[in-house]
Amino acid sequence: MTVLVWDKAGERRYETGIDRGVLYLTDGSAVVWNGLVSIVESRDRSVQSDYLDGIKYQEHAIPGDYAARLTAFTYPDVFDSVVGNAPYAPGVTVYDQPSKMFHLSYRTLLGDDTHALGHGYKIHVVYNLLAVSADVTSETVSESATPGSFEWDITGTPLFVDGFRATNHISVDSRELPPIALTGLEATLYGTPTTNPSLPAIGDLLDLIS
Repeated sequence: MTVLVWDKAGERRYETGIDRGVLYLTDGSAVVWNGLVSIVESRDRSVQSDYLDGIKYQEHAIPGDYAARLTAFTYPDVFDSVVGNAPYAPGVTVYDQPSKMFHLSYRTLLGDDTHALGHGYKIHVVYNLLAVSADVTSETVSESATPGSFEWDITGTPLFVDGFRATNHISVDSRELPPIALTGLEATLYGTPTTNPSLPAIGDLLDLIS
């Protein structure tokens, strides 16, 4: 017989935080993104019910399209041109220009009751994104200045993956991936002293970590 036991040591797990943001451009270059505050993904799923002779006989969930709200205290200079703020001359910007596609990676931290946040992390990679700036508010400075944040609404065009529904987003759990595969993935995404950081096509990335 098996008796259920709650709250075993090491089983109180949680996920929090966001760090190691990287902006990948379509020309193959990669730029560190400091100052990420949050990424709120929209779980746009719906449930469809099927009926036969007026009686419901099954339900199934229909995944929606990728959408998220990205918030940051700052962003890479090159991201201005990605969201349609085009440079005209040094110090001069022309707004409301066409947006450009980009890709993004970031980490979330994994913790538990025995390791705290040293338990591990997930590397998230999101492909084929477009960003639209949210409303911008400028306010007078008071006695205690509060840094303003920037927000963008992000949508994605999904990519086909063999054996799966088309998607924009994959994640890799450092606790589950063999160390040699994790090291190779991070060397590719973040670069090494002898190689530049890069983002492989989604199929190539899955081959790399498998």
